[in-house]
Amino acid sequence: MKKFIIALVIVIAVIAASVYAAWYVQSSQKLDAGPPESITIGVPRMFDSSALVYIADDQGFFTDIGLNVTIKEYDAGLYAVDDMLKGNSDIAVATEIVLVGKALNREKICSIGSIAKYQTHYIIGRKDRGVENFSDLRGKRIGFARGTSGEFYLGRYLELRAINLPEVTLVDVRPAQYTDAIVNGSVDAIIVWEPYVEPIKDQLGANATIWPAQSGQLGYWNAICRDDWAAQHPELVNRFLRSIDRAEKYTIYHTAESKTIVQKRLNADDKYVASVWNNTQFGLSLDQSLIVAMDDEGRWMINNGLTDVNVVPDYQDNIYLTGMNAVKPESVNIVI
Repeated sequence: MKKFIIALVIVIAVIAASVYAAWYVQSSQKLDAGPPESITIGVPRMFDSSALVYIADDQGFFTDIGLNVTIKEYDAGLYAVDDMLKGNSDIAVATEIVLVGKALNREKICSIGSIAKYQTHYIIGRKDRGVENFSDLRGKRIGFARGTSGEFYLGRYLELRAINLPEVTLVDVRPAQYTDAIVNGSVDAIIVWEPYVEPIKDQLGANATIWPAQSGQLGYWNAICRDDWAAQHPELVNRFLRSIDRAEKYTIYHTAESKTIVQKRLNADDKYVASVWNNTQFGLSLDQSLIVAMDDEGRWMINNGLTDVNVVPDYQDNIYLTGMNAVKPESVNIVI
């Protein structure tokens, strides 16, 4: 019996190794994708948003499939999308909240696929300004970046704790100024995301109060482009998605190497990498939960007067399904 079990384990191991080897050989081969095409991708300079793009670039997955990729980096996804709308890039990585805001402003843009799901937003307060419990946020100056995911998560966090927006003073702070704003005391509290959390904690030390800001709600990093660009370049969309899918598989089978690639690209420290990795789900998908989140966020924006639109639109108009249905249909579960 013991010999049988050992033999069975060996057989299973051999089969598993064979399957992996077959996948790896296939995925490592250059794909016949025709003549190379050039595209520009705008990404936030952050681990959770851009890891799969950086890995695909580092491992030559874009090149293998006939894409000459230029990567432009920004402080936030909002700024990447704004630049894309000016014609300075073809695809931008941003949260679904940015997509909702642009849709409510009648921009003709769409998500071609979510590339990560995250919970990396935090509210940090200064104890010396009397911020030790969430109720202490009333009457305080709170920093946020207008138009970004931070604006929604801050508003929702306060709303769930019966604090109305007029009860606080909101201060618009660009992400690059997050650390200075809270450390120098120009705000009493601030909502931030990684990679700003650890530096703020380090500088404030015991003076910092910190809470997770997303209340258990996942956010979605999306690859976003203009509707007309997707319609005119369906094959480029497919090539991009195939490259990202290969990068996702690489993170599964080469986890340590994946972390190292992105860490070196961002010159990030180990604490930042560990925090983001533990709070992010890397993977290519188009989920119905994305639409549910967008509906919720759109209603919040309407209710708080952040748009002149009175009715939540049909966000399925902002989802480009053709590419994902061709490249990874098993990860599409949006109900039409």
